[in-house]
Amino acid sequence: MVAYKISDDCISCGTCAEECPVGAIKEGDGKYEIDPEKCIDCGSCAGVCPVEAPKPEE
Repeated sequence: MVAYKISDDCISCGTCAEECPVGAIKEGDGKYEIDPEKCIDCGSCAGVCPVEAPKPEE
């Protein structure tokens, strides 16, 4: 399983955090961050992000 990661494109709007079904996203230093231990790779965050910042980690 590959966790999602939020790129520097993040505008800190919080839409992804509200959408995350497992609460893996929290506000970080200058952008939101995804806890890879909690992330279930569902892609909900990527589907609602206006700037497409969450991406599957490679």
